[in-house]
Amino acid sequence: MDEMTEVRALRAQVPVPDRARLAPGRTRLTEAARVGRSRRARWLRREFALVGVVAAVTAVAVTATLLVGSSGSRDTVRPAATPDVRYRGVTTAEFLRQAADAVQTQPDGTVPTAKQWIYTKVAQEPAQPAGKSGGINSGIEQDQWIRYDGSATAFRFGDHPLRVTKMHVENGGEGDDRSPREMYRVLAALPPDGKGTLKALREQNAIADDKGSSLARNDYFEIRVLLSNPVMPAKGLASLYRALALLPGGKVTSHLVKDAAGRRVIALNWNRGERSTFGGAMHDQWLIDPQTYRIVGERLVSDNGKILGGSSLFTTAVVDKAGTRP
Repeated sequence: MDEMTEVRALRAQVPVPDRARLAPGRTRLTEAARVGRSRRARWLRREFALVGVVAAVTAVAVTATLLVGSSGSRDTVRPAATPDVRYRGVTTAEFLRQAADAVQTQPDGTVPTAKQWIYTKVAQEPAQPAGKSGGINSGIEQDQWIRYDGSATAFRFGDHPLRVTKMHVENGGEGDDRSPREMYRVLAALPPDGKGTLKALREQNAIADDKGSSLARNDYFEIRVLLSNPVMPAKGLASLYRALALLPGGKVTSHLVKDAAGRRVIALNWNRGERSTFGGAMHDQWLIDPQTYRIVGERLVSDNGKILGGSSLFTTAVVDKAGTRP
């Protein structure tokens, strides 16, 4: 029996839980997936969340916040049209340095005010059989908002009413979480070179190092948390790319792949050094627009090519209140 298909069929009409309801289970399952490693983010972690346990089956669903700038309070930024490109023979370090050079000259757009909201429309990608990728109709679409000062989040799923959850994350108000504004300030202050960025992140130690892991693996988990910020200064993203170029574990797929929003994108795979509950190694797969080199999606993928979950960006914008679409 295909248990995953049965689980999805049973829950097909169930609304996506809000942040408050997801938090306890997300924390437990994320820690279990990390094989006992004690890594606590001191920045807001808008990353893959392992959710849903039916019988002995653990299903992986994902809510990924995607990195695209905004040019104003009502302006949208949509991923660019995709050229026909190939990356066969390009090393991960070469690709990341190329991406860093491309993004560092891009305009940052208007930084939100404390009371403004960051809106994103995403397509959540369901788990797929090995070797297959999602299409434009394969994922559940969802509207999401987070206030720039981190004081609230909101979502609307389909025709359901807007759900707003209040928070207080700045200055450690809710444990280790941090607001988009706090993360933006960290990103804006990063040195321009990869070595300097790694040194700065090690000094901040935003995620407690795993004593049993290599320095490079600890460095990667520091970077992946920052890559999740919904507002990304161009120079900060360039710094993270240059830092990643110095680390082992990455591989660029030689061909473009299709994301949950139906676009053809670059897939940058990164070995997490962990095994999934289904067996086999797990990889982060960062989905990158081949024109802007901005991240427009993220997946969790097993070593046999099975997509365990993920989401891709349709559009993002800075708006004045939750529930507002550009």
